[in-house]
Amino acid sequence: MAEDEVAYEIATLTRGLAADMFAGLTEQQWRTPSLCAGWTVREVAAHLVEAGENQVGMVGLVVALVRHRGDLDRWVDRRARRAAQRTTDDLVSSLRAGATRRADPPVIGPRGPMSDSLIHLRDAARPLGLDVVPPPEHWREVLDFLLPPRPVTRSFVPADRVLGLRVVATDQDWAYGDGDEVSGTSEAITMAICGRAPALADLGGAGVERLRSRL
Repeated sequence: MAEDEVAYEIATLTRGLAADMFAGLTEQQWRTPSLCAGWTVREVAAHLVEAGENQVGMVGLVVALVRHRGDLDRWVDRRARRAAQRTTDDLVSSLRAGATRRADPPVIGPRGPMSDSLIHLRDAARPLGLDVVPPPEHWREVLDFLLPPRPVTRSFVPADRVLGLRVVATDQDWAYGDGDEVSGTSEAITMAICGRAPALADLGGAGVERLRSRL
């Protein structure tokens, strides 16, 4: 399949997996802090729902950036917090209903939502101790999208985060870069390079401390 079709398919499967996970959570679990700074599990779910329901084109993106003085994170945060006021059942049903909706946002394209879905699923699942993890081949697509030389992904991974490091997946044949080694599962690598420090505990190699200093 073409890259875009792969991205759509992986995003669909991941959102369905996320919906199943969120459907089984207790109220206390919904209030648990996620790995996404400042958000609980509820805000993470709300973000996934809101991002799927209210897709924004280039004009909408420019307007939003002007209104929020160029602060994209602030805009995304406000949207997620607004959506988080919906009931738990509504969030789950809306996520499930929108699982197959195609997303192709400006600048980053469909592989952005694909990566967003996998990373935020684990933002919620990791602190809950839930082993809900997409397969390694899906993380491979995310890693290939996130890492340089793709300049549009710098909001996910700063260009110098893995500079001078050789990142090696232990669950599939994938490696990137040169230098001190950082090794672990594809999921742990992705979460760590995206700034989720708890994932560092699942990595090994001489380059881990160097990576830690950059988070």
